[in-house]
Amino acid sequence: MLTSTVCAAVSAAGLGIAALTAYRKRFLAATRIAAFALIPIGLVMTGVVDWVTSIVFKPTVWAGFGVLAVSVALFALTRLVERRRGVAGRRSAGPRRVPKRRRWPRPPQRRPSAPVGRPPPAPRPRAPEAPPRMTSRTSKRS
Repeated sequence: MLTSTVCAAVSAAGLGIAALTAYRKRFLAATRIAAFALIPIGLVMTGVVDWVTSIVFKPTVWAGFGVLAVSVALFALTRLVERRRGVAGRRSAGPRRVPKRRRWPRPPQRRPSAPVGRPPPAPRPRAPEAPPRMTSRTSKRS
């Protein structure tokens, strides 16, 4: 009996903190805090806290499982929103990256007809031919 009261008080305090966080316009953090706050009361309602005494299938037990399911769904929802926004994880030390918003979809990219880059080098002009050299056989001796 005392454990269920303590768990209810912890859950109420957590939901109050979540409400204050939502008031400060930090809805993603408020949803995550609310998910954490629902865990103790969900455990009490399912009978996990009183597991030693007995667990009986009662409507409150099923309601407790429902509360735990809501808590898991809120966790999953916050992870999904984080991934769609591109919010950096807690472990990354880099700056927070916000994706750019586009108003219209980009047109499909077309392949260029010519290769991109430097133009091919121009052919070098041929050097003029030098007159034939005179060798010792062809030279005149005087």
